[in-house]
Amino acid sequence: MPSGYPFKEIEAKWQRYWQRHRIFNVSPDAARPKYYCLEMFPYPSGKIHMGHVRNYTIGDVVARFKMMQGFNVLHPMGFDAFGQPAENAAIKNKADPGEWTHKCIDWMRNELKQMGFSYDWEREVSTCLPEYYRWNQWIFLQMLEKGLAYKKSSAVNWCPSCLTTLANEEVVNGGCWRCSTAVAQKDLEQWYLKITDYQDRLLEDLKQLKYWPERVITMQENWLGKSWGVEIYFREETTGEIIPVFTTRVDTIFGATYIVLAPEHPLVDKLIKDRPQEKKVRAFIEKVRKETRTIRSATDVKKEGVFSGAYAVNPVNNEPVPIWVADYVLMEYGTGAIMAVPAHDQRDFLFAKEHGLPMRVVIKNLEAARFAEREARRGSWKPEEMTEAHEGDGIQVNSGQFDGLPNTVAKEKIAAWMEETAIGKKTTNWRLRDWLISRQRYWGTPIPVIYCDHCGSLPVPEKDLPVLLPKKVKISGEGGSPLSQVKEFVKTKCPKCKGKARRETDTMATFFDSSWYFLRFCSPKNDKEVFYKKEVAYWMPVDQYVGGIEHAVLHLLYSRFFTKFLKDTGWVNFEEPFKRLLTQGMVLKNGEVMSKSKGNIVDPDEIIQKYGADTLRLAMLFAAPPEAEIDWADKGLEGAWRFLNRVWRLAEESLRLEAGGCPLRRARSEARKLEGGSVLDLRRKTHETIKKVTEDIEKEFKFNTAISAIMELVNQVYSLQFTVYSQEVKEAIEAVVILLSPFVPHIAEEMWEKLGYKESILKNPWPKYNPEILKQDIVSLVIQVNGKMRSRIDVSADIKEEELKKLVLADEKVKKWIQDKAVKNFIVVPGRLVNVVV
Repeated sequence: MPSGYPFKEIEAKWQRYWQRHRIFNVSPDAARPKYYCLEMFPYPSGKIHMGHVRNYTIGDVVARFKMMQGFNVLHPMGFDAFGQPAENAAIKNKADPGEWTHKCIDWMRNELKQMGFSYDWEREVSTCLPEYYRWNQWIFLQMLEKGLAYKKSSAVNWCPSCLTTLANEEVVNGGCWRCSTAVAQKDLEQWYLKITDYQDRLLEDLKQLKYWPERVITMQENWLGKSWGVEIYFREETTGEIIPVFTTRVDTIFGATYIVLAPEHPLVDKLIKDRPQEKKVRAFIEKVRKETRTIRSATDVKKEGVFSGAYAVNPVNNEPVPIWVADYVLMEYGTGAIMAVPAHDQRDFLFAKEHGLPMRVVIKNLEAARFAEREARRGSWKPEEMTEAHEGDGIQVNSGQFDGLPNTVAKEKIAAWMEETAIGKKTTNWRLRDWLISRQRYWGTPIPVIYCDHCGSLPVPEKDLPVLLPKKVKISGEGGSPLSQVKEFVKTKCPKCKGKARRETDTMATFFDSSWYFLRFCSPKNDKEVFYKKEVAYWMPVDQYVGGIEHAVLHLLYSRFFTKFLKDTGWVNFEEPFKRLLTQGMVLKNGEVMSKSKGNIVDPDEIIQKYGADTLRLAMLFAAPPEAEIDWADKGLEGAWRFLNRVWRLAEESLRLEAGGCPLRRARSEARKLEGGSVLDLRRKTHETIKKVTEDIEKEFKFNTAISAIMELVNQVYSLQFTVYSQEVKEAIEAVVILLSPFVPHIAEEMWEKLGYKESILKNPWPKYNPEILKQDIVSLVIQVNGKMRSRIDVSADIKEEELKKLVLADEKVKKWIQDKAVKNFIVVPGRLVNVVV
């Protein structure tokens, strides 16, 4: 245990004080400006980790800062408590997911309180409680009524480890976002939300998000994936069935030498039926079903395919082209069919080379066209001699009436011609697909739907909500929803005919829970409605949101979707939920993500016990800007600990001096005389620091540079603290304590009390700097004799030259170098130097 200020007593004392006086509990107040500060709530998986510490300390600094600026600050906390980890832990430990989750919540709540975070704990929500998930079910029913929730059978992402479906967004690098197990494909009937109905608004409204990181904006744009192109109507040769193909490169249509269907394409079964290739194609399709989308899309993985035995007609030249089935075409992108132009697409080029398929050049490289002799010498435009596809711009060749046009011009002309001749149409394509929310798990919100053999699929009546999740359910982990094995849950009555019926046994994806929790925080005790509209209108949107970049196309996209839906249904009056977003960097250890398997976990509890929460907070904030990764090193703790003890001693010594032989009533002129202007320099430094810290917190969250500025002010106070105690010194010390308080609240509260203040430091207004004081009224001038520096002097910025000359010539160091020599010239460079020429 390091010796120093008594942090254990201090931190426990002020945590009790904040709770007893309900310092952080708020309600709407029309007389004050509001500020909603929110960090992404945690999954209660056990103890908090260093990532939590960083995320929540960042948010706490902002919340406390805004409180002291006079804002009515909402700063809530809760727990994202449903989901796979709890169920997996229950299977592993043969425990009940509910009991395990609530035990974790108790641990985490206690640890968060030990960190001194300024949460309004009276607003706590846990998504696994019926009073919360009841409203999940209510929102689902509103979407079902509006046609946004629907059920369909399709190939879905399946995690063989977690034994559940995954949305496209939950597949990361081909693996499950939770356990990283390679994801396979499986045909299931599942519930979806029609997020694609909102794709235009989700894309267009990104322009409103001026205070979001550009990286997140780009990730959402890419995930939405809007592209402009042409849908071309190829025709199957024997049946005449139309095969729509979407392309953004209509300028290459005359070079299409085959088309490719996704293995999942519904036409494949018709094409191969009773053909010699049928058995081979079906075996290939079965093989592809075991591949992940990431592998199938990767550019560095060899692509595989089989000929279907059928041909299609290219509508621009009536040429028959073979129809292939290949793994690199995905059903959910475009139409599930592509035209292959191997001379101008590298993926098609490699596939064509592998399978001996024809190539045709239709766009000639501009540079090659200018240098025909070199082109002829290289033979670079003979398809059989090409080493790679030409994917750039050029001049149309082998393209009928469009020959000789720049391909950028030909794109528009070919598209217009296709529309005129009804062989294609201009269209847009989206990467975004509807959101799969069904999960074959127990620990989640039951989907409120009933199936009746006579009446069909019916919503659970609103009066019967919530559909309660049964307790003490046996979870085997052997596949299928555990709820399907609970007869008393499954068996129910049809709300329409009152006959026998059965409940839906899938539960909702946990991202459903987190897509609107920020709204529930505005009125968490409301048991009549999803939330009070008036309170949401007061608090929302969230002014500052803090969380990880990993949620850029998951939680953040879904939250935007939910908000727009609730606006359309009259529940909110805004389009976007989060005004400003900060995505903090990860906390690493020895350059790697912390994990138990690597043995590099840093336990916040151990640090709090040894150094206190304030030291941990300060070390975390000082280590790097919030957006940057931190490679954690314990030496940062030692530095933070020493600094806090230095500030502690400074405050105590100032009290001793004020009470003893150096009272505040000492005249300002005496102080100026004693220190030659250094006290005035301190006052300027104090106001410079107030300005710097305020701007660093408010504008760019540069907490590390804000702390560094406070350290500089402490150094300057120490440079004169023990020789003089004046109003300027008192102002500087109080400024240090106030400016530190958002970063290290416990020690700041204690020092503030010692300085004689009765109320919490949070009741004190945030200091404002005086621009007049920042003006440079004292300047430090270099003194040269014959061009060589010999001394330095501090003088008033507006000193007269005659007075300056007297002071310079009276300087002992200058007199030493002048001696009895005559002064030939006295040169003054204002604000910088004096040169005495002898």
